[in-house]
Amino acid sequence: MTKSELIDAIAADAEIERAQAAAALESFTKHVGDTLAGGGKISLIGFGTFSIAERNAREGRNPQTGAKIQISAKKVTRFKAGNALDSKVNG
Repeated sequence: MTKSELIDAIAADAEIERAQAAAALESFTKHVGDTLAGGGKISLIGFGTFSIAERNAREGRNPQTGAKIQISAKKVTRFKAGNALDSKVNG
């Protein structure tokens, strides 16, 4: 599903204008991004939890040459599905 298709689905389900659905989705993504950038986490009961984790620096290999390379540490976004979502996906 694309962002445009999601906006259409939200508008249809909530019986609102497409522009209102787009604004709601933009607000949601902005607040999730801002919260995660600030080091927080978002928990939506039944859906899942968005959080940030630290990935340590490590040594890797260039797949073309086999040469060793250093991969720097970074923050990564994590999502853990809640029970309701997990049950829906896995039956």
